[in-house]
Amino acid sequence: MYIDRLEVNFENKPCYDIVISDDFSNLRDELVKLDIEKKKICIVSDTNVAHLYLDDVKKELEGLNVFVHIFDAGERNKHLGTVSEIYDTLIYNKFDRKDILLALGGGVVGDICGFAAATYLRGIDFVQIPTTLLSQVDSSIGGKTGVDFKHYKNMVGAFYMPKLVYVNINTLNTLPGIEFTSGMGEVIKHGLIFDKDYYYWLFDNSEKILAGEPKALAHMVLVSQKIKKQVVENDPYEKGQRAILNFGHTLGHAIEREKEFVLSHGQCVGLGMLAAFDICIKKNKLTEGDRDFLKQLMEVYSFDTDTNMGVEKVFEATFNDKKMEAGKIKFILLDGIGKAFIDREVSKIDMLEALNSICKRV
Repeated sequence: MYIDRLEVNFENKPCYDIVISDDFSNLRDELVKLDIEKKKICIVSDTNVAHLYLDDVKKELEGLNVFVHIFDAGERNKHLGTVSEIYDTLIYNKFDRKDILLALGGGVVGDICGFAAATYLRGIDFVQIPTTLLSQVDSSIGGKTGVDFKHYKNMVGAFYMPKLVYVNINTLNTLPGIEFTSGMGEVIKHGLIFDKDYYYWLFDNSEKILAGEPKALAHMVLVSQKIKKQVVENDPYEKGQRAILNFGHTLGHAIEREKEFVLSHGQCVGLGMLAAFDICIKKNKLTEGDRDFLKQLMEVYSFDTDTNMGVEKVFEATFNDKKMEAGKIKFILLDGIGKAFIDREVSKIDMLEALNSICKRV
């Protein structure tokens, strides 16, 4: 049964739908709209997700020309070598430009599969079937694809829009707690940058969300998707407003690299947001009470609010971030809860002090 549907525009024209359902039973009907019966289909997944949902998806596509490519799960495999192996599968099975890829999995699967689709034969169609909270509310929407390069996160990639995003909300039931927390990092960020009421709703409804109540989860995913959709529609190539989606990410990505990806993406973004709050407080944009509330909200959803890290290494890594412009960091701050803006004047001292505020003392 359908829960909801959103239409995403690209350059002011309808581009693809986001379908939210509670199972995979409508997937084939949605794919038929893409002339799927005339195409070769390659389902790209990883070892974590394939044993959970691959058979269910294949069953829905029974009778169609389906191939499968599975790679080892984990951020460590988000590199060009994994993309090359997908190319091998497609070439061996004679995929051409009219064929299609299905990305079944979380953000790593979606990013890798999307980049392979964007670059194979200069571009073939692909569909996102996100199975994690992080991918459902964030990475599957907006057309960002890519891989890490020499420990630099998402350094190689392309903007390439999917033909469909199909969300089965019930895949969240099999999500490990650490992965759910990671997704909540992006969910909380959406409220902070765009919707104050939603931000506080996440606290007031935390028991329902953590208990996996379907209505609460569906509402949360839908609101986050609407926020992401609105921002990317207004700025599809991240030349302006879309940069606000990077709140917490400049320092978060640097922490992620310094910790060698042991901490999840959402955990690192959460730490980055806390650090950004310190800068906002210093600039009189937020209060200590605002920071205390964010810390409390993060703790409700099982975030670490400090960590052991090499502050100097994290600081240096921020200057290799892809968000650098003309030698300056494009830092996202808040002018109150729900009001994000771009600040190009954050000083090195501001960043060092903010990093020290989230560095665990041992």
